[in-house]
Amino acid sequence: MTTSSTIEQTKKWYVVRAISGQEKKVKHYIEVEIARLKLESFVSQVLIPTEKVIQIRNGKKTTKERSFYPGYILIEAQLTGEIPHVIRNITGVIGFLGESKGGDPVPMRIGEVNRILGKVDELTESEGTMTTQYTVGESVKVINGPFNGFNGIIEEILEDKRKIKVTVKIFGRKTPLELNYGEVEIE
Repeated sequence: MTTSSTIEQTKKWYVVRAISGQEKKVKHYIEVEIARLKLESFVSQVLIPTEKVIQIRNGKKTTKERSFYPGYILIEAQLTGEIPHVIRNITGVIGFLGESKGGDPVPMRIGEVNRILGKVDELTESEGTMTTQYTVGESVKVINGPFNGFNGIIEEILEDKRKIKVTVKIFGRKTPLELNYGEVEIE
């Protein structure tokens, strides 16, 4: 019998291919099956890399979570004996990424794992990725801040800062403003 510290040392990260759009269901099925077969000592983590996406529709901010790598689930495991077979036979699982037909699953390189896990942590901590449907020359209305109620024209989109430059007429003069995405709505 191997000790749990030996198992911990030999665990590697693998990528499981799943039916796109069903990652959460497949993750749940994997976790339930691992628990049912009492294989928790061999499979320690099942992750779906996700990112928060903020969209503005009709002046309302909505936050959604979407899969960063659609169709893929990360699994930290020691794939010995029947474990790869058990995972492959779970509903929604297509197979392991990188395996040759009938071959063994290929573990991820440590650099890749750290990059992905670092990216996941970074995305979880940030307030999310803002998706915009703004275009230069478009007419917008300021809905927040000191210039609330003013109308303007988008001059520039600053994606890296998540801001837009808008020209507004104040007392008959064109005044440039730098506003956050959440401070304007498309007219």
